[in-house]
Amino acid sequence: MASVLRPSQAAQHVTIREHKIPTPDAKPYIAVEGPDGALWFCESGASKIGRLDPDRGTFTEFALPTANATPIGIALGGDGNLWFAEKSADKIGRITPRGEIREFALAPGAGADGMILGPDGNIWFSESDANRIAKITPDGRITEYGDGISPGAKPLSIAVRDGALWFSEAAGNRIGRLTLDGTVTEFPIPSHDSQPRAMVSHPDGSIWFVETSTNALGRIDRMGRITEHKVPTPNASLRGVTVGPGGDLWYTANFANRIGRMAPDGTVIGEYDIPTANSGARCIAALSDGRLFFTQYDAGMIGEVVVGD
Repeated sequence: MASVLRPSQAAQHVTIREHKIPTPDAKPYIAVEGPDGALWFCESGASKIGRLDPDRGTFTEFALPTANATPIGIALGGDGNLWFAEKSADKIGRITPRGEIREFALAPGAGADGMILGPDGNIWFSESDANRIAKITPDGRITEYGDGISPGAKPLSIAVRDGALWFSEAAGNRIGRLTLDGTVTEFPIPSHDSQPRAMVSHPDGSIWFVETSTNALGRIDRMGRITEHKVPTPNASLRGVTVGPGGDLWYTANFANRIGRMAPDGTVIGEYDIPTANSGARCIAALSDGRLFFTQYDAGMIGEVVVGD
């Protein structure tokens, strides 16, 4: 389904502010709200975890014990700590709100990536290089699940719905579903080689995901039916997606250097230029107060989307 701009809303005033991370070449990737209301994010280029105070615009950075760990995914755990994936180091890290860090080793070649708090209270994460989904308990016990995932699927992002884990298969062109007992079901995406990445659960019960190569946002309902909604900018290279206030989908367009907004019916409300050229927009996250932030991987910044005056 092709999407078009909705003229009556496309003119709504949107301002993008940028916050420069102190460490050069930080390469911020995934970001999430912490228990303190701050934005916590992975500095994949600096082997650090960063924290942005959204009210003051100030940063705090925490160096990881392991150098060149390439932290990527991060999620808030049920224990009140932040858990993160160290992709190059084959470790899972845990950081308290005070900055105390502990690491847990994975099997070599895991390539941990996306993370989320599961319905069972454990942190679940993708092992994109090993083609598995795994979980880690609050005390550090790890269990892996791989049976039923198509070979070479490269699972990435994870969302939760109906007590199960749903995940994107970036190289498999499918959306997968994993029950807590390890049963996998896969749903093919209609477009060929769409490269699904970031995912988010919507309040209406659907799950939305970006299709990086197909230039679209995908939606999968509770029955596993997938619809695709194109964005107007060609070759935008969508990377991140989140649900904003009112239920609209906000997405990052990496190559287009824009932030986009789509209504749940697939209509694109607007696309907005990022001030810094070639900023490398990746993850976008909504805080509980409705404020929107996104990571600028190539520019070493955190962007903020301000809607209205």
